[in-house]
Amino acid sequence: MAKIQKHNITQNILKYIPIALLFISVLNEFDFNNLGLIYFSFNFSYILIFYYGLKKSESLGYIYIFIAGLFNDVVGGTPIGISSLMYLILCGAAAYLRNITLRPSLIKDSIFFLITILIINSLLFIYLNFIFNYELNYFDQIINIAFTYLLYFLFANLFDFFEKNILGNRHAG
Repeated sequence: MAKIQKHNITQNILKYIPIALLFISVLNEFDFNNLGLIYFSFNFSYILIFYYGLKKSESLGYIYIFIAGLFNDVVGGTPIGISSLMYLILCGAAAYLRNITLRPSLIKDSIFFLITILIINSLLFIYLNFIFNYELNYFDQIINIAFTYLLYFLFANLFDFFEKNILGNRHAG
């Protein structure tokens, strides 16, 4: 009986890893520029939110995502609520794709992810540049979008592996 309870406790702890990763990613000020990688930037929180919004919508709650967006705004120095809005638009896009998809495919998901992050970053640019007079570097934004899109394939496979092999969820992916 103790083994069953220990297994349930472990499963419950592992179930909250996506939420912990989300808050770590938005609170982290680590930048690859410190390693000498000047043109390497990606948005891990977009990948995490889109994947779990698409595959396991119950893993990340909308309230947690909203609060993570507020934390991201405070840490990043952007106007409060902008990241929360972008994260929730990303959740809405993932929920839409989840509802219209008959056969999930990583390629189709990634194309929709690319379109979604292009729309989100365009909205972010409009809000920050035209409304708040916040200066953004175009080249940095393009690099960020490109690496976020390319790394979606890697992280989607890692998250599938985590869901299938560590959590034992056979319906992941």
